[in-house]
Amino acid sequence: MKTEQELKDIVKTRYAKIAEQGKIENASSCCGATTSTNKVYNVMMDDYIDTDGYVDDANLGLGCGLPTHFAKIKKGDTVIDLGSGAGNDCFVARYETGTEGKVIGIDFTPIMIKKARINAEKLGYNNVEFREGDIDDMPVCDNIADVIVSNCVLNLVPNKEKVIKEIYRVLKPGGHFSISDIVLVGDLPNALKEDAEMYAGCVAGAIQKTEYLKHISEAGFSNVNIQKEKPITIPDDILGKYMNADMIRDFNTSSVGIFSITVYAEKLRDKEEKLKVSLSEIQQNTSSCCTPNSSCC
Repeated sequence: MKTEQELKDIVKTRYAKIAEQGKIENASSCCGATTSTNKVYNVMMDDYIDTDGYVDDANLGLGCGLPTHFAKIKKGDTVIDLGSGAGNDCFVARYETGTEGKVIGIDFTPIMIKKARINAEKLGYNNVEFREGDIDDMPVCDNIADVIVSNCVLNLVPNKEKVIKEIYRVLKPGGHFSISDIVLVGDLPNALKEDAEMYAGCVAGAIQKTEYLKHISEAGFSNVNIQKEKPITIPDDILGKYMNADMIRDFNTSSVGIFSITVYAEKLRDKEEKLKVSLSEIQQNTSSCCTPNSSCC
């Protein structure tokens, strides 16, 4: 069992390599990180081509959704993109927030930050900035973002619960997020689950869908809902690196599902949060004294 830091180092090394690859290489592999298949598959990614603000040079083909399509970004918003890569989702968000808004991309891979900053300079965007740092310890102040987006990144972080708490911290009261990510229904075969390369490829690091949504609710978010969901099929020639033909057949006919989901949730406004806490305290006090045989109520 690898430590959290070891897993982070694996991801950082792999994504530094990805930053130097072309989009075609990335799109023909599993989230850009695994051995290329002998057919050109867009295993995870959705098509940005018709998206306003899309920048082809900034799209490395690493996403698993289109969170900015669902993020309800308004003019003047401050938007944070978690795991911003070469900057594509930041530039799409910048189109939505306009020149009067601000977009901050956070990534822990130095070469990705460099690539994103070069892209921003080429575009002349002075309200888009990129900060190097971990998304489970974001280099931003509390209550700063109106909207947070992320595209196929949380599955790469060992401590997802910590990231979700960080998202809550940096969102303004009344702010919200729209995040695309990979989740599981059922247990992956050990051959996939234990492989470092598949971890960096977004699959082995994914957790159960129910657990993922539970972390969001327990962090204090409200109005949690899935905006989009699609199944992910890993090509047999990628699976063949980890399993024999019988294992692949059993896996493909099993009840295990790998899904891309785009999740939306809101941080309560201050008054709503205080009301929620007050109601919770009332319920706790009531349950502690009002037993069937008690007369306290």
